[in-house]
Amino acid sequence: MFLKKKMKESTGDYSDKITELKEKISEADAVVIGAGSGLSTSAGFVYSGERFKQYFSDFEEKYDFHDMYSGGFYSYDTLEEYWAYWSRYIYINRYMDAPKPVYDRLLELVKDKDYFVITTNVDHCFQKARFDKKRLFYTQGDYGLFQCSNPCCQETYDNEEAVRKMVLAQGCEIAADGSLIVSQKKKLLSTIPSELIPVCSHCGRPLTMNLRSDATFVEDEGWHRAAERYENFLRTRNNMKILFLELGVGYNTPGIIKYPFWQMTARNPKSTYACLNYDEAFAPDEIRKQSVCISGDIGEILFQL
Repeated sequence: MFLKKKMKESTGDYSDKITELKEKISEADAVVIGAGSGLSTSAGFVYSGERFKQYFSDFEEKYDFHDMYSGGFYSYDTLEEYWAYWSRYIYINRYMDAPKPVYDRLLELVKDKDYFVITTNVDHCFQKARFDKKRLFYTQGDYGLFQCSNPCCQETYDNEEAVRKMVLAQGCEIAADGSLIVSQKKKLLSTIPSELIPVCSHCGRPLTMNLRSDATFVEDEGWHRAAERYENFLRTRNNMKILFLELGVGYNTPGIIKYPFWQMTARNPKSTYACLNYDEAFAPDEIRKQSVCISGDIGEILFQL
């Protein structure tokens, strides 16, 4: 039905778009939020530059990669090195608060609405901002969960305690406010003790991250319950005045949020599709008259609503 290329860029005066979106939020019977990585980027979760150097300058010097994503895909010689890197990565992106209160502002806007969130983000920012966990569906996993590397069962494991032990074993410190302190003045270890390597309690194989990258991704009971709640939310509000609010969603996995939002908007003439993105805010011609598209920093836009 829809072309798979970039189409209508946002048009109209910026302030008019802000006013229109305010009205759509106020008038909506229900709000379905679809969030991608651009939302967390706006909240300060960036994976390169100064933030990368603050926590991984020793890894950069030793392994010659220059951003967190590259470090995540690096082929380490040992599991001790692998988990040294990943424990820091998990801690700062899952157990520390976002640098900017973008998620908190989003909650202020929808807390009195009938809302549901579907997100491809795995950083837990919605729950850290106190969104109702029963109104959240994390489709791609959670930095806070481990799973068996060769799944012998459909179970996941909370990893906070294990991750804390790993980062402390490297010589990092955890401040009273929960932030990770990586000293630039003392030499840190880029390995962890072998006894801290997480293993499956059922089969003894090494654990890995519960992140969707291939067919081994574990969809546990919690995942299926969240998926069912999301489907039920959509089904029971099918003919209502719905605002599909898409925030920071790109084209890595458009079939999860973007394309379904377009399709549901097209099927429901009472609905509105809103797209907020730094440089990719647009809608297809088929739903242009039902759409509000605003290009810019998502956090800045939300604070104007």
